[in-house]
Amino acid sequence: MKLAAAAKAIVTLGVVAVGALVIRPDLVDKYLPGSGQRAIELREMMPKSIAERLPAYKTETQTAEGGARPAAQGAAGAPGGGRPGAGGPGAGGRPPVPINTEVATIGPMPYRLDAVGTVQAVASVAVKTRVDAQISEIMVPDGAMVKAGDVLVKLDSRQIEAQIRQTEATIAKDKVAVDTALRDIARFKELLSKGTGTQLNLDNAQAALNTANAQLAVDEAILQNQKVQLSWYTLSAPISGRTGVFSVKAGNIIRSGDNSATGTIATIVQTAPIYVAFAVPQLVLADLRAAVAAGNAEVVVTPQGSRQTSKGRIALIDNTIDPATGSVMARAIFENADDLLWAGQLCNVRVTLRVDPNIVSIPRTATQAGQIGNYVYVIENNVARVRQIKVQRFQDGRDIVSEGLKGGETVVTDGALQLVDGGRVNIKNSDTAKGAI
Repeated sequence: MKLAAAAKAIVTLGVVAVGALVIRPDLVDKYLPGSGQRAIELREMMPKSIAERLPAYKTETQTAEGGARPAAQGAAGAPGGGRPGAGGPGAGGRPPVPINTEVATIGPMPYRLDAVGTVQAVASVAVKTRVDAQISEIMVPDGAMVKAGDVLVKLDSRQIEAQIRQTEATIAKDKVAVDTALRDIARFKELLSKGTGTQLNLDNAQAALNTANAQLAVDEAILQNQKVQLSWYTLSAPISGRTGVFSVKAGNIIRSGDNSATGTIATIVQTAPIYVAFAVPQLVLADLRAAVAAGNAEVVVTPQGSRQTSKGRIALIDNTIDPATGSVMARAIFENADDLLWAGQLCNVRVTLRVDPNIVSIPRTATQAGQIGNYVYVIENNVARVRQIKVQRFQDGRDIVSEGLKGGETVVTDGALQLVDGGRVNIKNSDTAKGAI
């Protein structure tokens, strides 16, 4: 109970002190020097009907400046009482606010898009076996650069080679049978012409020839099939690129259809050329397509963690916009002769769509946001004036202004939070200050 009573007493004393400060700032300032300026600020926040009833009061600074209006009257006459865009006549009693400024620039500016992309291989092939066999020899080291057709792995092919030799012998036998049937036909035809032979013998010889030719065709097809199988025992690179780590070594048994980790002997990734995929907001899709059609869409990527860059061009734009993110995927292609880009790598992507003339831009720190929207403080004769603007986009640390500025204005870049419309300023960065005065 005592604690509650003490808190109530403290609150009451605080209310009385604030009331005394607002009603009789001259008296309070006498005992607490400097509090009079605080009283002016409190009066500026009060409704007009109340502020007009308070006795006029001037600080020593106001008196020295030639009799500025009383603070209460200034607060009553300012719609909004010193808020941005309110006019703020009462700001004349404030000391100059230290600020930094910069001049709004106008001129040609590239239209750029910035994104984060991922390096993707144009082609990636997993090397697997089509037969069950033992690895005889691995012909290239891990991570080697290979060309299409280079031999990577040799398998033990002695069994299939023996089968081929056996089939070749069978084919030789079939050819002898064909020759024998041809001779029989010739002999039976001669006998038949002399009247000593029969038609039946000739027909049987012709049937034997047909059978021998058919068997020869079968065995030749078997040989062709076996030679195709023999090619499977030599694993060659289907594309040019870089190999990964071989999952098995010489002496291991590999099997076709193996989906385990060792089922893929190695993976070849094409590194030159190579893709970088990145998302583009649908709002700029039309500009991107126009730039691609005109051949102006230059792409520069910087791998994260590196200072080197690589230039490329837009290769394709996906045919569907992702409704969840409102973006569309695009792919840029790079020659990558120096192997700067690595599959799976994250990159900072910058796409230059075009160069726009007469663009007004200001530092991002100059733009303020409030109930009136985006605005800046423009310095005119060492006085800050609120100027409402429209920001088209943000680029390279600067806001592109489409309305509100014409270029050449001096805008506040630091200290804006302490300013009111009509407030006096003290420009700290002298070079810009000379252009503002």
